[in-house]
Amino acid sequence: MSDQQRPAGVSPPVAAVFASVVFIALSIGGLGVVSLIVDADVIPVRGLGAIPGVVGQLLALAAFAGTLWWGLRAAPPGYLVAVPCSIAAYLGEVLGIVVGALVSGADPARGLAAASSVALGFPGPVVALAALLAALFGVLLARARTNGPRWRWEDDDDL
Repeated sequence: MSDQQRPAGVSPPVAAVFASVVFIALSIGGLGVVSLIVDADVIPVRGLGAIPGVVGQLLALAAFAGTLWWGLRAAPPGYLVAVPCSIAAYLGEVLGIVVGALVSGADPARGLAAASSVALGFPGPVVALAALLAALFGVLLARARTNGPRWRWEDDDDL
């Protein structure tokens, strides 16, 4: 290996985008699997439709991505940034349920009931855990110091 300094990992914005994709996939997949296992709806309040769940996931995603991007600005970013990302996603999901219920024209009491069932039931911890794992992945991407893949014959030492 030469005396050149090894390149840094993925840039913070790119790491935040990749981790956000992982977060939304883990969150949606986790909610679906846990819902099947416990045989319960993610949002048990009837008459709200799909809008509160969609807005909740979008707000959780935005809160997660913003918090992670902020945390990845440190040099090097610490793995502890996953904790505020998890909290932000959890709060974003709960707040998004209320906002989504209000946007869809539902009764505010139903929106609050749906948000409290998400916050106190299984969906809140599932979203928080998905955010924790995805944030750790994002920090790992930003901290990884690797070279791109190379074949042996591409090295200058053999010339």
